[in-house]
Amino acid sequence: MSCYDSACHIVRTLNQHGFIAYFAGGWVRDFLMKHPSDDIDIATNASPEDIQKIFTKTIPIGIQFGIVIVVYKDHHFEIATFRKDHGYEDGRRPIGIERSTPEEDAKRRDFTINGMFYDPITDKLLDFVGGKEDLGKKIIRAIGNPHERFLEDRLRMIRAVRYACRFHFVIEEATKQAIYNHANALFPAVAIERVWQEFYKMRRFGSFKLFMLQLYELKLLQTIFPELATLSMQEILSRLQPLDHFPKEAPLIGKILELFPGSTLEKQLQVCEKFKLSNQDKEFVKYYYSVHSALQSSDAHLIEPHVWAHLYANSSFSLCSAMSLARLPKEAAESIIAFHARAQEKLSWAVERIRNKTPLVTSQHLLKEGISPGIIMGALLKEAEKISINHALQDPSAVLAKLKTSSLWP
Repeated sequence: MSCYDSACHIVRTLNQHGFIAYFAGGWVRDFLMKHPSDDIDIATNASPEDIQKIFTKTIPIGIQFGIVIVVYKDHHFEIATFRKDHGYEDGRRPIGIERSTPEEDAKRRDFTINGMFYDPITDKLLDFVGGKEDLGKKIIRAIGNPHERFLEDRLRMIRAVRYACRFHFVIEEATKQAIYNHANALFPAVAIERVWQEFYKMRRFGSFKLFMLQLYELKLLQTIFPELATLSMQEILSRLQPLDHFPKEAPLIGKILELFPGSTLEKQLQVCEKFKLSNQDKEFVKYYYSVHSALQSSDAHLIEPHVWAHLYANSSFSLCSAMSLARLPKEAAESIIAFHARAQEKLSWAVERIRNKTPLVTSQHLLKEGISPGIIMGALLKEAEKISINHALQDPSAVLAKLKTSSLWP
């Protein structure tokens, strides 16, 4: 059963128990824009307790705010009871709620284009906030007083920019001014992880450079990165220009680091820490920094083959090299990439050994030479690999002969 059919079943079941229920929010917006979506939220006058009684599999993720997840046919649906909020004290969550009507519920939502309901059983749209009209005008407009909407949940300021860039809409003037006025109040009310999620969602829909520029125009980007506050819009635009030539699969952190050209690895890892990124993301940043430093070095021709072999052995080399060279004219970048494709071919034997972790000279070879396990053996194994790759030697005896002449040999 499709996600849509499953959601219709839930609405129909609630109707059969005497409750009203509608599709709500983003799905309705996307439906009217003819954008396919399986992200269906449902709003109802049934209480969380009613919902838990009616459906056999539920997850109470936000009972205090009238929200329950219903699982049906392997699909998860967030079902929220129509509510009216009693003000906010932390810039995110209401201090209290009360059950209300669909119209009252619509008025507490963020933007008019997200404030509509749709009854899939009767094919009826319920629009209490002028969302359909604003969709037609391609406008992002806060529902009611924009200052109140943003102080209720300050992440909505970033979300407004994301919607505007995703759909190529314009932010209505009063809404835009309210964002500008409250941009510096984004933190500490909003957790940095939620900001990262907004960035991540924007990456999926393209227009990321425009998104960053609009965040800067409205002083949100400077709030997130205070070190950018003294820069001109022209400088920000210049820094983000390479994004036009980034591969589509470029990770989000790689795009954000374009805001800090020429930064040290320490600074780049600080950005990772700021967003509380995973160790996997940090490892990517370290590798990307190595590739970028090697490709951009004026002495790149002096870098030893074993260094290039290790860079080539990483499956992300092509991606990182394309990102690193994005500032160059297309022909120049393609020429460098072609050069390294040929170099990779010449070093393919070494790259394969590195990837498969099958070095030419192993600990067994060194044990036979009387080298005991320990720090010295580890250093000799690394040196043996360097000798093998730098001198294109594929015979263990030839590598050992050279290794014995090195200063590391005891």
